[in-house]
Amino acid sequence: MSKKQKWISFAVFAVLICVFLVGSFIVKSPGEEETIQETMRNEVLHETAKISLFGIKDVNPGLISAFCVTGIITAFAVIVRIFVIPRFRYVPGKFQLLLEEAVGTFDRMAKGSSPHLNRFLGAYIFMAGAYIFIGTIFELFGFQAVTTSGMSVALPAPLSDINGAITMGCLSYLIILSGGITSNGLKGVGRTLKDFSLPISMSFRLFGALLSGALVTELVYYYVGLSYVLPVVVGVLFTLIHALIQAYVLTMLTALFYGEVSEKPAPKRKKIKASV
Repeated sequence: MSKKQKWISFAVFAVLICVFLVGSFIVKSPGEEETIQETMRNEVLHETAKISLFGIKDVNPGLISAFCVTGIITAFAVIVRIFVIPRFRYVPGKFQLLLEEAVGTFDRMAKGSSPHLNRFLGAYIFMAGAYIFIGTIFELFGFQAVTTSGMSVALPAPLSDINGAITMGCLSYLIILSGGITSNGLKGVGRTLKDFSLPISMSFRLFGALLSGALVTELVYYYVGLSYVLPVVVGVLFTLIHALIQAYVLTMLTALFYGEVSEKPAPKRKKIKASV
């Protein structure tokens, strides 16, 4: 392509961009059919965007996303276990190296936080981290579902639903409680229950972080003038950052509290009476 043709192509592209931008300010925004307050409320509470679950009950889109993500992870794990792991070699390939590094990262985190009781902990935080990461980037694919009112909605991240976030927080708390019981019996229960606000803080940290990204992206999409290029950057940036940060934060906190409540108390030293 000659230099003249490049300049012509660039000029055509610039004209098209200008036309789209001018048209975006002339044409009425489809988001103006409802106020921005109603849009934000629907993103949080899903009062109007309900999806029928096999005709049994109307549920939030986040539950459908949770089922999809769980199915994807389960299918992937079964395929890897049956077809990939038996073919592992002493000199690992790229996929084997990636998988071993991911497992090793969470295994080291579990051993560093709870050196005395960590086998189940390592498996759980690996599962939780994978679910949070994959569930968060799931919304980037924009899978569509039809609501009970006949509208099409993109399936959100499972943990952007408050119910999903509370479930993950409570499950992590129960895992921490199980570590305390296994290691210290009833004393472990007491050491865990003293941090009764832990599941609440875990749940709302997840919910607030993931929902904030969805709300910012929805706010950008609401105005047609901002809906070119910018939503792609904002959506991808917020989603990837939240996926990494929230997966790390929840797994790290779970490992730390698990190690704290499962640590056996140091034996008391008997006092030796001095002979007269």
